Order: sequence, then structure tokens, then C-alpha cells
Amino acid sequence: MRRIDEKISKTLALLGAEGRLRRLPEVETRGRHAIFGGKKLLNLSSNDYLGLGGDEELWAEFHRRKGEFLGGGFEFSASSSRLLTGNHPSYIILEKKLSALHGGRAALALNSGYHANVGIIPALAGPKDLILSDKLNHASIIDGILLSGAKFKRYRHLDCAALEEILGRERQNFENVFIITESVFSMDGDRADLKKLVALKKEYEAFLIVDEAHGVGVFGEKGLGLAEEADVAGEIDLVIGTFGKALCSAGAYAVMDASVRDYLVNTMRTLIFTTGLAPVNVAWSAFILEKSVKMGEKRGHLAKIGELLRRKIAEKGFKTLGDSQIVPLIVGENEKAVELAAKFREKGVLVFP
Repeated sequence: MRRIDEKISKTLALLGAEGRLRRLPEVETRGRHAIFGGKKLLNLSSNDYLGLGGDEELWAEFHRRKGEFLGGGFEFSASSSRLLTGNHPSYIILEKKLSALHGGRAALALNSGYHANVGIIPALAGPKDLILSDKLNHASIIDGILLSGAKFKRYRHLDCAALEEILGRERQNFENVFIITESVFSMDGDRADLKKLVALKKEYEAFLIVDEAHGVGVFGEKGLGLAEEADVAGEIDLVIGTFGKALCSAGAYAVMDASVRDYLVNTMRTLIFTTGLAPVNVAWSAFILEKSVKMGEKRGHLAKIGELLRRKIAEKGFKTLGDSQIVPLIVGENEKAVELAAKFREKGVLVFP
């Protein structure tokens, strides 16, 4: 047996023994429900936080107005990198809308949140730099950091005092220091103190990157994220947002100063060396972005049901965390989580361990 075959076999066996072996599930989503295992279940595992995926009136309006956001041309494939012939008019329309919503700052649309983090971080940071990353940051941020070759340290989750201690000790030893955090954390649903992080980045002349993947569409008067709600969006060096969660599309974007955008266009490998998104997808993102600005009522409803669910979980004696739309149910061991997920499905609710 080749060593790679042995490695694969042992890894799969170990995952199975630990109850962590995963399969790609066959799921058909239908609004707030999903068809899973032949049953119609209430879907509590989706990132479609505002319920836009089941809004047929919204779909119909897009089809009527599609031309406004598409701008002409073949709509089903960009067929090229954006630096060649793939910079379809839909991209220009989307980025202009993003820029207008963010006070005229430059915007860059990207293929996914993962592409954003693994492309932006190594484009900006290098071996002479230090990256300070929240301990619970998403895997895509960690991968981007590793690709950069920069020295990095993880500070205790949400602990700005620990972050400041590292900054005070290490800042003078590096050309550049980057602070990277999620705004709303994807596993526990808790939030970063963006005002404090902005203050620290100013004091120590650091470059602050905030990933708003789970904040966009949910927080802020216009749904632009936690940075908008905290009134610090314009003071963050680079904000990353995604379309694939609350905005029910695909792709991502970054908002920053124009010079940083120009730099990324020329150095970011996950932009330069990939085919652009399908123009119809970009057009849908532009449409949804326009509509989401006025979805304050949906955001308010989401906050209320999130708090209700969190309270009911606590009343049943379970532990939960955070204060956002992400509501974790903490049970401890993998086997217990798998067992509870199966019981939820028996009761008509789709959750995954």
C-alpha cells in the first residue's frame, strides 16, 4: 500500500471512531424548510438569515429588472479572469453600489469569502510583518495568514487587553502589524469590540481587517454590518463582506481605500488567477444589496427570534453563547452532539453537529 493510501485509510478510520466522519448531505431547501432524509424539516442550519431564499416575489422582481443590474452581455459565465475579459458590466454596477453605501470608499467584488481571506492577507502581509489574529477566527483567515509567511500570534478570544499587551511588546519589532478579526463569530455568535479595536489600531499604527461575513445584512441601519452599527466602518482599513449568507447570493467583497484596491488588483492571486463569477450571479447580488438596505423590519424580527431561541434553550438547562442570530447549543462531546442532532430531526428540526 502506498503511504498516501495508508494515510487516507487511517484518517477515515480515526474520524469514524471519533464520531467525526462527515458526508455531503443531500438537502433540498424550500424557504424556511428543507427536505432531508425524505422528510420536510424546519431548517435551522442555513445562513439565509433573512429568509430571502424562499421569497418568490423577490425572484420575480429580479427577473423583471434584471437588465438594470446585468448591463448586457452573456450572463451565465464570465469565461475569463476579471483582469482579462471577465470584468463584466455587472461587476461595475455592483461595485458602484457598494462604494456608494460605504461613503465613497473603494469596493472590490470577489468570488467568495474564502477567496477574499486567502488572497487579501498574503497580498498585504509578508515575512517582515506581524499578524495578530483572534483565537477563534475562521479557517480561511488562518489559511491566509499561513500563506503570507508573516509571523503571527493568536490573542485570547475577544480579549482586547491581551491584544494590547502583545502590541505594546511587539510593535517596534516589525515593519507592519495587522489586526484581524471577525465581527460576529461564526461558531458562538459573539461579537468583537470594534470600537476598541479601532482605537488600538490607531494607537499602534496597525492595519485592521474585519471579516463581516455574519454581520452583513443583519446588523446596522442599512444592513452593512457590525461596523456600521458601531459607527466605525470608515475607520477600519479593510472590511470583508459576503453575499452567500444573509444576502442569499454567492461571492464576497472588500471595502477599503482606493490605493489599497489598486494594490490588490495587481497582487492578489485569488483575484488575478481565477475566472470571475457568472454575471447573472453578480447582478443578483447587486439587486439584493439594493433591496437589503430597506430590510430593517426583517433584521428586527431576526433579532427577536434569536433572543427567543436563546432564552428557551437556557430554560431547558442547556448552555448557549453570544447575542446574535447565531445560537449555539453547547453539549460538550462529539457523540452527544451527533445524538442530539438526530433527535432534533426526529422532532422535525434540521440542525447539524
